[in-house]
Amino acid sequence: MFTGFMFATGIENSIPTIGNGKFRVDEMEKCGHYKHWRTDFDLVQEIGLRFLRYGPPLHKTWLGPGRYDWSFADETFNDLHRRNIVPIVDLCHFGVPDWIGNFQNTDFPALFATYARAFSERFPWVQMYTPVNEMSICALFSGLYGWWNEQGTTDRTFVTALKNVVKANILAMREILQVRPDALFVQSESSEYFHAECPEAIGPAEMKNASRFLSLDLNYGRRVDSQMYEYLMANGMTPEEYHFFLNNNLKHHCLMGNDYYQTNEHFVGEDGNTWPSGEVFGYAVITQQYYDRYRLPVMHTETNLAQGPAGDEAVRWLHKEWANVLSIRNSGVPVVGFTWYSLTDQVDWDSALRENNGNVNALGLFDLDRNIRPVGTAYRNLIRAWGKVLPTQSVCLQVPVSLPQDYVTPHAPAPVHENSEAATAAPKNTE
Repeated sequence: MFTGFMFATGIENSIPTIGNGKFRVDEMEKCGHYKHWRTDFDLVQEIGLRFLRYGPPLHKTWLGPGRYDWSFADETFNDLHRRNIVPIVDLCHFGVPDWIGNFQNTDFPALFATYARAFSERFPWVQMYTPVNEMSICALFSGLYGWWNEQGTTDRTFVTALKNVVKANILAMREILQVRPDALFVQSESSEYFHAECPEAIGPAEMKNASRFLSLDLNYGRRVDSQMYEYLMANGMTPEEYHFFLNNNLKHHCLMGNDYYQTNEHFVGEDGNTWPSGEVFGYAVITQQYYDRYRLPVMHTETNLAQGPAGDEAVRWLHKEWANVLSIRNSGVPVVGFTWYSLTDQVDWDSALRENNGNVNALGLFDLDRNIRPVGTAYRNLIRAWGKVLPTQSVCLQVPVSLPQDYVTPHAPAPVHENSEAATAAPKNTE
């Protein structure tokens, strides 16, 4: 059993389609993970991490209703089990298989729930999940901004995508709990704020600051604001669909994951248009707003910054984010984990994956040659320094996570691993 502070990283498994579905952006392919996955897991351990946001490529694994190719998942997850690394399993990251189509498909939630159950049955030792990653961003980029997948540009296509991804998340949680009743779900979601640029922009900013909560309100069964209710009803959600969300509250199995980058805060103009504001409030202030709304344990599930020309920009950002985590934790918010995302550099996120340019973004703990970056060294040092201190500060700020090798199949003996105490102990005298 692990009850310490959850330091983590992630391996990017985004798979949106662009160009009207003609090209799939597979970040695992672009970043070389299919070839170097063993080395990548070595690097996770080199940093000193026990937690990894990770999932199999959905489009390569889920071949059709009831049809799966588990070959890559078997190799990688069995190796994670051997290493006793705790995966926070990222089942759907910004895309679906071609046979599903896109997030406008109303069959997606129920179909995805069967996939989630099939995965949990195959890997019953897995306890932690993010069924659908960044539900709000997924729906915005696919259903409103016209960037990914269905490339929708209307409020109606956005609401359709939103209700489908959140329903998929809820149904997946329900199915996984049937297999693993102590499952824990981390809602990795972008934490946003919109600043009014002038007095005339106060109304549009208030509207956007209400809409930023929609995915989590629906997921956690919280009644949305009246303005948001009217918006949802006007754009295709039915009262019956809305009440489905109110009646499926699984908050008691959830950790609220807050993702924060410099791009998460925005200025809003009088006409409702937005543009980047950079860091104004910062992670601590905005996370406090989310915590006050949902009252759940918090994990900082994503952050990064490019290494930059001076070579220390990412390191300074790491220390700033960590200072925010300590500040809000000391103020009483139960922050239980922190994540630098991702393990290696990413590719084409400078265009939000809208273009297939092959641009390497220096955001990782390691570069794509698997050489450690300064921020990787700094994160390793941070974990060594703080990993021994935080668990002793408060037993109330601990999450009871089962390590992979702790799992015992019902009615079966515990597995003995080569590096376990049981494997090296002297045999008992049975005479």
